[in-house]
Amino acid sequence: MRRSIEELRTFYGEPAGALARRLLARRLDDAWGEAGGCDVLGLGYATPWLDAFVGARRVVAAMPGGQGVELWPSVGRNRTVLVDDRRLPFAAGTFDRILLVHALEEADDASALLLEAVRTLSPAGRIILIAAARGGLWSRVEATPFGYGRPFTRRQLERLVRGAGLEPTAWSQTLYVPPWSPLLPLADGFEQIGRRVMPGAAGVILLEATRQAYARVHPGNALAAAPALAAALRPQPIPGSRRESR
Repeated sequence: MRRSIEELRTFYGEPAGALARRLLARRLDDAWGEAGGCDVLGLGYATPWLDAFVGARRVVAAMPGGQGVELWPSVGRNRTVLVDDRRLPFAAGTFDRILLVHALEEADDASALLLEAVRTLSPAGRIILIAAARGGLWSRVEATPFGYGRPFTRRQLERLVRGAGLEPTAWSQTLYVPPWSPLLPLADGFEQIGRRVMPGAAGVILLEATRQAYARVHPGNALAAAPALAAALRPQPIPGSRRESR
């Protein structure tokens, strides 16, 4: 059963939630910036980050029925819709960017959810999956929504997106600080140290993927996106793929 919309809204109004929002926003800005001229879909509970896409042509927040829905944005025309996450009410190829947050971990069938999201992705579109990391402390603490459902490893997310006909192009991690109030003010220091000496301690994984037809494989040790889809999540080597280092 999914966390309710009330629980999610409460968490992101607390210090730990505000920190998670800020650190994830930093990674998303690195990857997509304002997504100017794009149609953007947030699936799950993505509204804490959708306000950043001020240059987008259209932004829609789709919230699963088991979670519930909230009005968003706080002013202006409502852009949220309550959905069956395996039968989204959008035409194929509708969105240029799709962001999944608090979507996969508590899904009855994560593969079916992702396949339906991919159906609505445009041919040159990009998708980012944000999921609780299996090795991090945030997935072990029920005081946060990352502590519910199934956490993932990077390899599991890679298999998931490949099963949906996508190719991983970039990945990143964040939330290295333990989710304990006295340590939260030290989060930026944990971020700097964690990436270097404790990569397995991250609380959240972000994985970006595109359709396979738009990936280019070259000799080397990692995957490169086609020039028009250059990823910005600080690409790292993807096991089993080959490319020329840039």
